[in-house]
Amino acid sequence: MKKMIITIVALLILVLVAIGIFYEKDDKNNNNFKNITVAEVAHSIFYAPMYAADSLGFFEEEGLDVDIVLTSGADAVAAAVISGDAEIGFCGSEQSIYIYKEGATDYLINFAGLTKRDGSFIIGREDKEFNLNDLKGSHIIAGRQGGMPAMTLAYTLNQNGISLNDLNFDTSIAFASMTGAFIGGTGDYVTAFEPTGLQLEKEGNGYVVASLGEIGGEVPYTTFMSKKSYLDKNTKVVEGFTKAIQKGLDYTFNHTDEEIAKVIQDYFPDTSLNDLKEVIKRYRENDSWYTTTYISEEGFKRVQDIMMNSNELDEYISYDELVTNKYNKK
Repeated sequence: MKKMIITIVALLILVLVAIGIFYEKDDKNNNNFKNITVAEVAHSIFYAPMYAADSLGFFEEEGLDVDIVLTSGADAVAAAVISGDAEIGFCGSEQSIYIYKEGATDYLINFAGLTKRDGSFIIGREDKEFNLNDLKGSHIIAGRQGGMPAMTLAYTLNQNGISLNDLNFDTSIAFASMTGAFIGGTGDYVTAFEPTGLQLEKEGNGYVVASLGEIGGEVPYTTFMSKKSYLDKNTKVVEGFTKAIQKGLDYTFNHTDEEIAKVIQDYFPDTSLNDLKEVIKRYRENDSWYTTTYISEEGFKRVQDIMMNSNELDEYISYDELVTNKYNKK
C-alpha cells in the first residue's frame, strides 16, 4: 500500500511538472514572444553585458526569446545573417563594409554597439616586461587576414612606428585554431580574448603581456547588425533588442565585478567565479564597453582607417549608409 501511494505521488509530480512546462511555453506563445537568433563571432567574457541582458531576463521584458549561437569568425556571422539563419549578427563592424563593397542590395546595417576597444591580449611565452618593440623579429599569430583582430594589431604597430616587415605577422591560422597552434609550439606570441588568456596563464602555456584595447584606443569593435530589409520590417523588435542590450550595459556599469560574474557564470561553466571576476576586472580597467549603444561617426571612420591601413579598403563608405542610431540613445 505504501509503495502504491509513493508511486501515485510520483506520477502526480510528473504530471504537474509536465503541465508547468506546457503552460510556460504556452504563456510565451500567448504573449507573442518573438524568437530571435543572434550569431556571435566569439564566446568571450568581453561580451559580458550581452550575457547579463540574457541572464537577467531583459530580452524577455521586451517580448523577445533570444538564442545566442556561437558562429566563429565575422565572415561566418555575416553569412548566417545574409542567409536568414540568424536575424542579428554580432561581430566587427568591418564585416558590414565588406558586404556592402561586394554590391549586396540587402546589405548589413550596424544598429547598436557594445565594445569600444579591441578585446584581445598579446600573449607571450615568457612572463617579462614588454613593449611593442619586442615584437620586432618575432613570429606572432595575428588572426584572419582582413579580420578586425589582425587589422587592429597591424594598425597599432604601424601607429607606433613598427612595420609588419619587421616581424612575421602570421594571418594563415584560422581564428578558432590560434591558441591551439600557439600551445603546439607555433609562434612567439599570439593574440586571444579572455578567458583564453587567463587559461593559458593558469596552464603555464603563456603569459598575458599587453592589452591591445589599452594600446590601440577606441573603435566600435563589436556591433549588432541586421539586413536592411529586416530593420525596415521589424522596428519594434530591434528597438526592444537594443533596449535590452542597453539594460545589460547599465547593469555592468552599476554592479561589482563579483555581481556580474555571478550573473554570467552559467555562460562560462568551465571558468571559476574568481577567474570570471578577474577577467571582468581586466576588461573594466581597459574601459572596454560603451555606456550606450550609440555608434558615432568618428568611431566608424576609425574602423575604416584601420581597414585602409591593411589595404582592405580604398575609399570611405558613408556612415549614414551602414549605421543607424534610430533605435538607441546617444
